[in-house]
Amino acid sequence: MQKFIVALLLCGTVVFSLFMYLVGESAEGSGAPQAQGIARMTMGLIAVWIFMGGGLMYYFRDTLREHVQRIPLDWRVKFVLFATLLACLEEVVTVSLTNMAFLFGAKVGEAFITASTNYFDVIFLHSVIVFIPLFIAWAFILQRYDFKPFSVFLLFGIMGMVGESTIIGPTAFIGFPMWLFVYGLMVYLPAYSIPEDRGARTVVWYHYLYAIPFAFLIALPMLIPIVYIITGALDHPSIHF
Repeated sequence: MQKFIVALLLCGTVVFSLFMYLVGESAEGSGAPQAQGIARMTMGLIAVWIFMGGGLMYYFRDTLREHVQRIPLDWRVKFVLFATLLACLEEVVTVSLTNMAFLFGAKVGEAFITASTNYFDVIFLHSVIVFIPLFIAWAFILQRYDFKPFSVFLLFGIMGMVGESTIIGPTAFIGFPMWLFVYGLMVYLPAYSIPEDRGARTVVWYHYLYAIPFAFLIALPMLIPIVYIITGALDHPSIHF
């Protein structure tokens, strides 16, 4: 069933990328370079992070789990650090694509898929800094409930898609297969690497219904001061283009 769902999501991701490509290539007028650039960057993200990165994660999952479990740290700390590392790697891909806009028929800053061309600005003041409270929330949930790695992959992917919808609007739901992979791959390996004998409760069907709101609820007290510092105290722009 998991392989079937993944195959279905991959098909949906390919269809979405082709849709983006056709929309971009059919764009005319002054907005054409931006539309085409964003479409091509999106295809690059899918190729590098989802197909290449996701494939490597799956292929080496057991080897990586052995190495992670040998690290002499509490598994909850390792989960958060591992997920943060993968989120930073994902942003390496997106920021690189934004900086390579000239390869996709646009100028740098004309077409983009990140808020800035500066990698450290992106991870410290836009994206990863906001993900960390969500990773902490999931470490807390996994301490209490035995959600399987694939379930964490799907649930966190949905959370990421919801987050994207607050930035780019309801159109984010059109690309939901892609967003499930983009965000789900940040937590799949960390969840796969946690000990199974941690004393967590068996998950029943209704736990899946409130896992996402529960995670947001846990993360909210950490998210509020982060957002306040970035947007209020620092008055940092939400986008630099």
